Amino acid sequence: MSRVLSEQALNAEIGSQQPESPAGQAVAQSAVPVTSVHRVEADGIRIFYRSAGDADAPVLLLLHGFPTSSFMFRNLIPRLADEYRVIAPDLPGFGFTEVPKERRYAYTFDALTGTIEAFADALGLSRYAIYVFDYGAPTGLRLAMRHPERVTAIISQNGNAYEEGLGDAWGPIRKYWSEPIAENREVLRQNILTFEATRWQYTHGVANPEEVAPESYTLDAALLERPGNKEIQLDLFLDYASNVKLYPKFQEYFRQAKPPLLAIWGKNDPFFIPPGAEAFKKDIPKAQVQFLETGHFAIETHAVEIAAAMKEFLKANGVSAKREKAVSR
Repeated sequence: MSRVLSEQALNAEIGSQQPESPAGQAVAQSAVPVTSVHRVEADGIRIFYRSAGDADAPVLLLLHGFPTSSFMFRNLIPRLADEYRVIAPDLPGFGFTEVPKERRYAYTFDALTGTIEAFADALGLSRYAIYVFDYGAPTGLRLAMRHPERVTAIISQNGNAYEEGLGDAWGPIRKYWSEPIAENREVLRQNILTFEATRWQYTHGVANPEEVAPESYTLDAALLERPGNKEIQLDLFLDYASNVKLYPKFQEYFRQAKPPLLAIWGKNDPFFIPPGAEAFKKDIPKAQVQFLETGHFAIETHAVEIAAAMKEFLKANGVSAKREKAVSR
């Protein structure tokens, strides 16, 4: 045994002295967690999801927003999966999740929550921290209200729960809420559900827009063009008003459950503005708030910073592999 240990130590020492060798590079690459893709049947839907990390590690459930999918987490998942089991599903109507026509799915945020609840049950997820972004916020917070005992922590990356967090960019959608007529629906179709508008969401507020990988908004725009998908998105635009009506309930949940919460936001986001992040402190005094010099899709430019902040926050709040093992004993 001592010889084996000494050889392992020697190999590690050699690797640290020769990081540029092919063998050293191979060892370094093998240390990066591999993200795999899967599908599972839940709620009558074939849900596509990405996952990485040890099956016994604490779970991080990543919930994406409009108009993207779990693809948005491609740079974050490997940076978290060395310490956590990271799971990122595609919501119905997004990415590669398949909703059969015979399911007659109603695209509302209550329905999205029910699907993610069924997804979590299908995977046996009884405890998890949630990362909520954009549409993922009202979905994840509904889920948290249904099962407060399951939620170990919340990371909100431009995921809003307060009126003061809604920016002026919501103007056309607010008009649709107050007057849900065909004319206003068409305005949203022509001005939001386009390639140019999707790219703008990714690049607005970014110091150097060329930093944003074009495959991000290009994939989103391509998936928006699938037959029937724009109607789905327009239905969700209209139903977003239900989330605003629920803000007081979300806030009541914060006050009662007091989940550890980190709000880490791109401060140049035109949709969910900084006061929305600061507002969490009203109901969770110990909430941590951090702003990044970027836009709505902060993860596209600041994945390294977000991953580091998440790990520090989660460990400080007892969400770690060591802590989970101690609790299980």
